[in-house]
Amino acid sequence: MKTIPRRTLAAGSFLAVGALALVGCTGGPGSGGDGSDSGAAGDNVVTVYGTISDTEAELLEQSWADWEEENDIDIQYEASKEFEAQIAVRAQGGNAPDIAIFPQPGLMGDMADLGFLQPASQEVADNVAEYWSEDWAKYGTYDGTLYGAPLMASVKGWVWYSPSFFADNGYEVPTDWQGLLDLTAQIQGDTGSAPWCVGFGSDAATGWPGTDWVEDVVLRQSGADVYDQWVTNEVPFTDPQIASAFDEVGKILKNPEYVNAGFGGTDTIVTTPFGDPASALVSGECALHHQASFFDGFITDAGGTVAEDGDIWAFLTPAFGDSSSEGAVVTGGGEIVAAFSDDEATQQVQAYLSSPEWANSRVSLGGVISANKGLDAENASSDILKEAIAILQDEGTTFRFDASDLMPSGVGTNTFFKGMNDWVNGSDTATVLEQIESGWPSS
Repeated sequence: MKTIPRRTLAAGSFLAVGALALVGCTGGPGSGGDGSDSGAAGDNVVTVYGTISDTEAELLEQSWADWEEENDIDIQYEASKEFEAQIAVRAQGGNAPDIAIFPQPGLMGDMADLGFLQPASQEVADNVAEYWSEDWAKYGTYDGTLYGAPLMASVKGWVWYSPSFFADNGYEVPTDWQGLLDLTAQIQGDTGSAPWCVGFGSDAATGWPGTDWVEDVVLRQSGADVYDQWVTNEVPFTDPQIASAFDEVGKILKNPEYVNAGFGGTDTIVTTPFGDPASALVSGECALHHQASFFDGFITDAGGTVAEDGDIWAFLTPAFGDSSSEGAVVTGGGEIVAAFSDDEATQQVQAYLSSPEWANSRVSLGGVISANKGLDAENASSDILKEAIAILQDEGTTFRFDASDLMPSGVGTNTFFKGMNDWVNGSDTATVLEQIESGWPSS
């Protein structure tokens, strides 16, 4: 089983940060609550804290091993599934790491707002300016100050399918959203079975795959400006444009003739673990599945090959209307690396992690990608990951970070997740949108 994507471990972080804000921060930036140094574990030792665990953590440590030896710096990495709650507690208690790998830009902003993070060094800023797009730089910036550099990335919104199944039945990859709906109806009519397999299950974070569906449609249907205003609540969840996105997604997810192949009816969406549809795809029980670029690993684990002429391949969720002359429009996710300490060794590590040298080192080990412009796509471990890198590096691409990760945690990883579960289980759109909107902080 693949490691759960970092963004799914976010539930509960808003309460921890909110409690910290009430307690107050008596130390200056980069200090603990008593003004003491927040993280250095010793000369040439740099502590790094994040959610990346298990095999992915081993690969992370392998990615910087040669650099550690060359620079005489010991990077000590600690993984935690309680990162989002514990990073606030540790910072307040004077026990923050030197560096944290934040899975949500919003949480990094919370830490910067409370005065715990150090502004990025000039070397980090130079790397970000040269190797990262303005959008990615923005995700590491809070209140006009750059604090963090991006690390890894994912491209969301892929629709996974069997090329041989399409070829045998004369199906073509749709070029617009209506075409996707038409294809869904055609497969259902031809086979008499639901085409889509869907899983929202992810323990405390159950519901996040549903938010990805809505985010894809908001960006494609209403555009980047509306998406950006939605993230900041200038366009609330109750706005007709957001309701329209829910209704479009509902044409698939709430239709019992279209979902949930291999698992049951629409009532099984919430209880189906998000990785399980990989097996249904590979076995042929399911024809279509919506998930991010990381899903290729789940398909491989299920015994399938991911390639244009393999068992499973993918196309991006199509746009609304004709987009043949435009670049890709995609949502995605990633991590931001920020520092609590400003000692020299910490700055060196943070700069290295923002460099193309690190990106190529980690990507060449397999399973992940980066939006670093200095990354050689040929280092990626699969064709779909190479395709995702090309999309991220294309200047014509319209990219927006996962909306729920940019929103305050009280809504993004709380009421939005819960609202998706209620909605797909039968609650009406208007009621659910009001409930999600209630998660926004009052000030």
